[in-house]
Parts: sequence; structure tokens; C-alpha cells
Amino acid sequence: MERWVGIAVSGDRITLVDASVETGKPLLIKSDQTLKLQKGDRAAAYAVVHGQVSDYISNHKIGRVVIKASAVSQSGSGKSHLDAAELRGVVMAAAASATEVSTIAKAQISKTFGSRKFDEYVRDDGFWTTAIAGVALRAGSRDAALLLLAAKD
Repeated sequence: MERWVGIAVSGDRITLVDASVETGKPLLIKSDQTLKLQKGDRAAAYAVVHGQVSDYISNHKIGRVVIKASAVSQSGSGKSHLDAAELRGVVMAAAASATEVSTIAKAQISKTFGSRKFDEYVRDDGFWTTAIAGVALRAGSRDAALLLLAAKD
């Protein structure tokens, strides 16, 4: 059994789901938390997030991190989309300094995991009652947990 972390970055928030992963069994959720980018100087805030992510991964002996990849914007890329991409890059670098990292796009999961689309799994309460165990998972953290399920299979 290995410990993995799934991460979804949205705006100035990082959703981090830590789980024990074992083939053929539900994810055993150890932790479900949100890190928020500090206000003020972005470079200094990025340094803080980098430290938080790399320390968490090192201190909890995480074997793999799976990060939700950037989505292609249909309506062009606004500043918030670019800011989230910057933060995602910081998180990727922090995780890579401590363990193996991979990224998975929503579209890829929709094609390779099960028979439904990503968002259909996220909304399906019944699916989550059998897919996870352990610490209660917040509904907003399902994206990060689904990354782990897709990477596991």
C-alpha cells in the first residue's frame, strides 16, 4: 500500500487529497485540505506554497503525486486562468522536488477511466460511497480524488 496525493489547482487555491492506494480497494483518505495562496507579493506567496507542498510530501512519505493538468480554455485565457497556471507550475515543481509527479487532464480521464465523463463521476454521490473510505471527503475535493482513482487503474 502506497500513499499518494492528488492535487487540483483552481484560482488561488490548492486542493490536496492524501490517500493510501491499493489495487482493488477503495482509496483510504488520510487527509483532505485546501491551501490558499497568501495575499500580497506573488513571488513570496509562491515560495510559501512551494515549501508547504514539498514539506507535506516529504514529511508524509508520499510515493506519488497526481496533479490535474491545465484545461484548454474555449473562450481564451484570462488573467485568472494564467495565474492558476503559474500556481500549478509552482505546485508541480514543489512536488517534483520530493517525489514522482504526473499530470492528468480531465479530457484524458473521460477517455481512459470508466465509461463516463469526468464531471459525471464528480457529481455522482453513489460512486463516491464505494470509491473511497477513511476521512470524509469534501465534495469540492472530488476532482483531486478522481485523479488518484484514474492513476491507480
